[in-house]
Amino acid sequence: MRDNEPSGFRTMAACDAQKKRSGAKVLQLDEGQVRDAYRRWAPVYDYTFGAVSTAGRRHAVEIINTGSGRVLEVGVGTGLSLPNYKNHLDIVGIDLAPEMLDKARERVKTEKLTNISGLHEMDASNLSFPDNSFDTTVAMYVITVVPDPTKVMQELARVTKPGGEVMLVNHFSQEEGVRGWVERQMAPFADLVGWHSVFDVSRVMVCPELKLIDRKALRPWGIFTMMRFRKDESTASQRPEAAE
Repeated sequence: MRDNEPSGFRTMAACDAQKKRSGAKVLQLDEGQVRDAYRRWAPVYDYTFGAVSTAGRRHAVEIINTGSGRVLEVGVGTGLSLPNYKNHLDIVGIDLAPEMLDKARERVKTEKLTNISGLHEMDASNLSFPDNSFDTTVAMYVITVVPDPTKVMQELARVTKPGGEVMLVNHFSQEEGVRGWVERQMAPFADLVGWHSVFDVSRVMVCPELKLIDRKALRPWGIFTMMRFRKDESTASQRPEAAE
């Protein structure tokens, strides 16, 4: 299947069978391990993974810039993407790592970014925003980091307005080839690197109200994938509103 086709995903049973065949040991990250990993990453993030992920971030923001309204960036990190948003958008960013957020706030101040209305330390699996708060919600290089991807996807769907978009930019693992072998070897070290190298795309296909409208492999080398979902306008969130 080509990576930009929104249909034909493997079933969960098939994914389980593939995991058994791969023999990869998947380590479950907890919140403390994520914080510790990104505390270590913060001083060098912009020059390491941040540099590798630049093309994907820019591509995602270019698409978001064609829209309007309020945007939530989940996992804003050091704020690398913030200068690229156009001024007609109202941007809110969250991250679990205070060291990353300190750098993001400094970037906003240094570059005099006037359309950033808030940068908050917050758990992506328990967002402190009411239902239907944002026109666009984007999580770039986040979903393989969080302890509970299902909860995060449910929260992204909850805070997005009906008819709005949820966008992911992320690495999804593959079963075969050299890349698949490398991903399986890295799997036991998730707590050190701060993300899961073995992560199947089926793990984000968990919200019936989110309809996949686009899927595209990104530079460099197609390692990362952009997925765009639209929230069904006829589907109302079942979760009571959270406090502001």
